[in-house]
Amino acid sequence: MTLTTPARTTNRPRVQRPHSPPDGPRRRFRIAGADLSASVAVFLIALPLSLGIALATGAPLQAGLVAAAVGGIVAGRLGGSPLQVSGPAAGLTVVTAELIQRYGWRTTCAVTVLAGLAQLGLAALRVARSALAVSPAVVHGMLAGIGVTIALAQLHIVLGGTPQSSAVDNARGLPAQLAHVSGPALAVSALTVAVLLVWPRLPGRTGRLLRTAPAALVAVSASTTAATLAGLAVPRVDLPAWSSHALPGLPEGPVLGLAAGVLTITLVTSVQSLLSAVAVDKLAAKRAGETGGVAPPRSRLDRELAGQGAANVVSGALGGLPVAGVAVRSVANVSAGAVGRNSAILHGVWVVLAALFLVPVLDLIPLPALAALVMVVGMQMVSITHIRTVTRHREALVYAVTLGGVAFVGILQGVALGIAVAVTVALHRLARTRITREERDGHQVVRIRGQLTFLAVPRLSRALHQIPAGADAVVELDGSFMDHAAYEALHDWQTAHLTHGGTVETTGPGGGRIADAGAHGAGTGEESGSAAHGAGRHACCRPWTPWRNHQCGEQRPSGAKSAQAGEEPGGGAVGHRLASGIGAFQRDTAPLVRDELARLAREGQRPSQLFLTCADSRVVTSMITSSGPGDLFTVRNVGNLVPLPGEESGDDSVAAAIEYAVEVLRVESITVCGHSGCGAMHALLSSGPDDPPSQLRRWLRHGLPSLERMASRRHAWARISGRLPADAVEQLCLTNVVQQLEHLRAYESVARRLAEGTLTLHGMYFHVGEAQAYLLAGTDEVHSYDDVFNHVPPAAGGPAAEPVAGPSAGAAAGPVDRAWGRQAARAS
Repeated sequence: MTLTTPARTTNRPRVQRPHSPPDGPRRRFRIAGADLSASVAVFLIALPLSLGIALATGAPLQAGLVAAAVGGIVAGRLGGSPLQVSGPAAGLTVVTAELIQRYGWRTTCAVTVLAGLAQLGLAALRVARSALAVSPAVVHGMLAGIGVTIALAQLHIVLGGTPQSSAVDNARGLPAQLAHVSGPALAVSALTVAVLLVWPRLPGRTGRLLRTAPAALVAVSASTTAATLAGLAVPRVDLPAWSSHALPGLPEGPVLGLAAGVLTITLVTSVQSLLSAVAVDKLAAKRAGETGGVAPPRSRLDRELAGQGAANVVSGALGGLPVAGVAVRSVANVSAGAVGRNSAILHGVWVVLAALFLVPVLDLIPLPALAALVMVVGMQMVSITHIRTVTRHREALVYAVTLGGVAFVGILQGVALGIAVAVTVALHRLARTRITREERDGHQVVRIRGQLTFLAVPRLSRALHQIPAGADAVVELDGSFMDHAAYEALHDWQTAHLTHGGTVETTGPGGGRIADAGAHGAGTGEESGSAAHGAGRHACCRPWTPWRNHQCGEQRPSGAKSAQAGEEPGGGAVGHRLASGIGAFQRDTAPLVRDELARLAREGQRPSQLFLTCADSRVVTSMITSSGPGDLFTVRNVGNLVPLPGEESGDDSVAAAIEYAVEVLRVESITVCGHSGCGAMHALLSSGPDDPPSQLRRWLRHGLPSLERMASRRHAWARISGRLPADAVEQLCLTNVVQQLEHLRAYESVARRLAEGTLTLHGMYFHVGEAQAYLLAGTDEVHSYDDVFNHVPPAAGGPAAEPVAGPSAGAAAGPVDRAWGRQAARAS
């Protein structure tokens, strides 16, 4: 054995010899070519947007350039999100415009400095992640309300008028403005809007080449050129000399009003910047997956908040607009291939150079063109995708209240209203618990659907005390949360019921907790019925239970001898786990399911569906589908492939299983289930003609049609609940499910049953990392080529609300419940 000792450290200064090389290589400042090109692309977008936002706020136009430069250089250098680009944001337009109108420009600059200092204080307190606790519906509603306000105000400038001070006044004054439209201003604005909308949709190879130029720059350039050549009399940008640029002064105004302004700017800039940083992280990771590169490190949110605070201090001190992380510029930065923070910094440098040397060119830009640009940006802030998302999550009310409050009352008031409604909705969902009692096969069954909190304790106690003393009781819990009050009420009733000679069986996520508490917490040591069976042992890994905390199996001390039979000396770890698992089944689960399995042995199997999925060990069919023994006829293979019938050197095993399930077992449905991170799909994508032949390669030839299908539908990829797949592997996993459903239709027995209407096909995708199942829409009828995998929400009711499960009574249902579920299904 060789012993090493750590080197001793010393505080003595190190002497450098005259001719010795320096300690380590010198760091050189290098700029990647990708960052240089990306900085130019972002600069071309930021320049017209910064001028337009300054125009919309009523601030000096130079203030927009100052904010863009400071946001790029200061926030880009000090922030914690390397790929995020900061600058004047459209979301701050309404706040800044109101401050300028009330207190003047110099005081607004001072408010911006104070808001930056507040952000630095919040960063020091490390509360950045607290901003992520705000409901996305509130954030999206806030941005949409700001967008509506911006669009209404800029519409007046587009029509040749002057905007009013509020969204309500702008809406009221719109009819009068329409009666006095300025022709030249409307023509310039219309051209700007047309180019903005058409440019990203230019078709063909030429269009793809032209789209490398930012639409905002092209639109403003085209409008400026047209107005200049046509000699249109429209107001234009007028940048004064930098010597007359206004700097901040001492704040003047009521303290409460100024404090509200500081709070509003701090809130909006912080939340927008942090959420934008998180979105940029996701976008960068997705891009790295598509290109095979290395994703940048995740944003350090507290550092990002400090960087934004420093940028606001500098911007306000130099007479600039408030600064925040801007999604439009950040997305352009990532899409242009930026790899580090030098892109954002250089974009700020280009803005400085343009503000110093391109003033004669900037003075040619028509103000209606900038107003039209900002109006389109405001309209785009009302995102249809966000509306669909909040509607799908049943938060449309929160979104609508926040939008209306921000647009017609104010940002702080609108956000406060949105948060209040979001909290109310959350409490309503938490308190909405269904408790029913019924008699089933001689058992008194209490079904609890939803979260069990103190608000439901009175109804829970009423239902429990209606159960006769000495009866066999079953408590079905279907919720992921139980607070202390509900736990005590249920446990106290269980103890009293057992004392009077009754039995209690608890099922569902709370079942193990109540049973364990009864054995350990009460300290009685009594065991009665299945509720107390196995007290003192791990109950969370029993089959057909919620499977929470799967890693809670018994651990053997290192070097200990095993008492399990079959373990071989020196290499029996695997054998020990197998024998231990079987022993646990015989001890804990077999007594509970023996009667059910005996019935199935007598009556034979009558599964309701054929479930064809991958052999991947992470796909646990009984767990995902909440099914028990006798429910699924399962076929597993590498890649969940269905070879076409009659194919040369085809696979008779899968074909035989399909024939047996459809013709003999008469299943009612067939489900093809793919999953995320499928190794077979990854092998398909990475295989080449020069790969050596193998059994795996021969088998994967059945997946080549899926690969061809994905290649032929490059612009019509499958979607997952409205989003595109994360990478090519996930896209192939989804496409493979759709393709295997097509293969199933080629089987004669399947086609006949489909024509008779006695068989349905289902496509399913299971995301392993999210533990989330998705169902393919449109597979029950003639297959739709709009391949959309819809999110399966948690079931709120009985078996009818569980679209994936078979006739099983639920994940935690015992033998009696599952048998009753099958009998009811057959009787119907």
